[in-house]
Amino acid sequence: MQSMLRVGLTGGIGAGKSAVARRLAERGAVIIDADVLAREVVAPGTDGLAEIVEVFGAGVLTADGELDRPALGARVFGDEAARRRLEKIIHPRVRTRTAELTRSAAYDTIVVNDVPLLVEAGLASSYHMVIVVLADREVRLERLTRLRGMSPAEAAARIDAQTDDASRRAAADVVLENEDDLKGLHARVDRLWSERLTVFERNLRSGRSVAKGPELRIVPSDPEWLRAGARLTARIRHGIGADVGVHHIGSTAVPGLPAKDIIDLMIGVRTLDEADRLAGRLGELGFPVRPGDWTDNAHGIPGGTWPKRLHGCADPGYRVNLHLRVAGSPGWRFALLMRDHLRAVPEARDAYAAVKARLAEEHDDRAGYAVAKDPWFEAEARAADDWAEATGWQPAD
Repeated sequence: MQSMLRVGLTGGIGAGKSAVARRLAERGAVIIDADVLAREVVAPGTDGLAEIVEVFGAGVLTADGELDRPALGARVFGDEAARRRLEKIIHPRVRTRTAELTRSAAYDTIVVNDVPLLVEAGLASSYHMVIVVLADREVRLERLTRLRGMSPAEAAARIDAQTDDASRRAAADVVLENEDDLKGLHARVDRLWSERLTVFERNLRSGRSVAKGPELRIVPSDPEWLRAGARLTARIRHGIGADVGVHHIGSTAVPGLPAKDIIDLMIGVRTLDEADRLAGRLGELGFPVRPGDWTDNAHGIPGGTWPKRLHGCADPGYRVNLHLRVAGSPGWRFALLMRDHLRAVPEARDAYAAVKARLAEEHDDRAGYAVAKDPWFEAEARAADDWAEATGWQPAD
């Protein structure tokens, strides 16, 4: 099923987001600038401007009948209720216009939404990918004073009024550092375009997942795994419904545990027929189905298996296994129990890490490694069940 690739682009004031947008446009992206749209929807003669005048009075108009932005800013500055009334006028109209422009773009286009307050507005999960442009605070201050004519105090106030870079990094699928010259920035954007964005777009359009090779590579625990899991699960919930149980599971969900660099996610469904009905929508979100018959070993039942559905990821920047298991089934329960047990019991986590290290020395392929781990999983199933009974553990919703 086809779906147009939608990318969110953001960054703090002075970071260089506009330069990135211009370069992406030169590569072929369709840029939808939220600031431009916010002006369009309140231009003279629009119902948006009429509603602003109705709410805030004619004093927010210039003599020419245009919106007097400084006057309006003075009305809402420091007044949370007034600011929210203004947002309720502008934001829905910007969203509607954004949707119109997106629909009018060619089917194989990469649409980039340039949204300054993307993170602050909680919009990250509505895109297939989020790009964040970052630069050091001192670099941003220098740009704002030299290029925009702000005083140092004004520049600092503008920076401080926005969210911090840690929050932006947490929302970012891609971080573009912009502290050197324009040539260096363009080179990074060009690599992103050719190596990730265009590949993602083709995969999304064709319903193809990123291939995972047979080779085995266990790497040290990476804090980015948890952030990536949070971004991807939020994206899935946003796309299929906030009430759906979506979980980051597996080794990358356990802090401090070495793992294959693969994010395992799980959706709990009522039936496998429901999983099949979700396949098209998940493909549109960037998680195409992996064809085939997929099962989990039923630990504790010799020879038993539990059927499931498996999806991958169209974004070449991630390696993902998305498991769809019937909620309440042994496979679903064991995935959550194992994760929570290893998180809660450092000795169990460290023992698993030792098993991984030994088996990685003995096997250079993922298939052989997986088979060799089966005895450990059987032992973990028993230990985790004992822990669950002792602690009263219950699976997450």
